Amino acid sequence: MDPVIREALLAIERRDWIAVKAVLHPYLHWTDRNGRIVRGRNNVLGSLADAPPSQPPVRHEIRDGQIYRWFE
Repeated sequence: MDPVIREALLAIERRDWIAVKAVLHPYLHWTDRNGRIVRGRNNVLGSLADAPPSQPPVRHEIRDGQIYRWFE
């Protein structure tokens, strides 16, 4: 597993939103398990507080050391 993904999942599990924010790209595209796309780091953080992922992404893209795309 990519270290950035591992770090994100652990931070989400701890509900450490500052650590989560640090690994998310500002222009993030997050596709949840229902196919809903959430764009932007702040919007994704809000969604994660309500429904965190239960497992690693099936696909992802890292840009500048941060998660740029996440597909649950």
